[in-house]
Amino acid sequence: MNLTTMEREIADPAWKDQEDQDLLRKALEAPEGDLRAFEKIVLKYRNRIVANCRYMTRNSAQAEDLAQDIFLKLYFSLRRYEGRSSFRTWLYRMKVNHCLNFLKKEARKKYINIENADITSHRDLVTQPIAEDFIAREDDRLRVGAILDSLSDNLRVPLVMCDVDELSYQEVADTMGISLSAVKMRIKRAREEFARRYQVPSRPIGDSL
Repeated sequence: MNLTTMEREIADPAWKDQEDQDLLRKALEAPEGDLRAFEKIVLKYRNRIVANCRYMTRNSAQAEDLAQDIFLKLYFSLRRYEGRSSFRTWLYRMKVNHCLNFLKKEARKKYINIENADITSHRDLVTQPIAEDFIAREDDRLRVGAILDSLSDNLRVPLVMCDVDELSYQEVADTMGISLSAVKMRIKRAREEFARRYQVPSRPIGDSL
């Protein structure tokens, strides 16, 4: 029985990672000037990267250029991929860093505003992702984009990193250069604000996607 791409991904979550590894291997083994395998990687992730750049920066005019910069950086960084994380995670972290650098350059300020040692282990901070499935549904894209645009950088950026790029709290903290407690608080506040503006009960985003 032949399985569609979607069916294979559902049946085996590791299938997508294996596909990435196969494309990466072909791209690295390709003779000079043969970009076919790399172009397949670009085609696979381009729409998602462009959309995420838009969500991260709230700058639709720059999203395409940012995505092009990221794929250019990816091309020259392929041989530095060490496999410590999935290729997708590695690419998304590259995207996050590039967008953060863009935001810092635009704002000429850092993202360190919220620090509170008392909240480090507060159980209410342990919440589940709420944005990923909303973004996956075409009919919700415009509404979700508008809500994300309305959030401050301090809330929107870590929310996208965690719920869309699937980075851990610690990875978000390391990338943004802030404490783990600050990340947890910002993401909790962002999810609550997102749910409030979307006018749904305050519950894990994954339940509503």
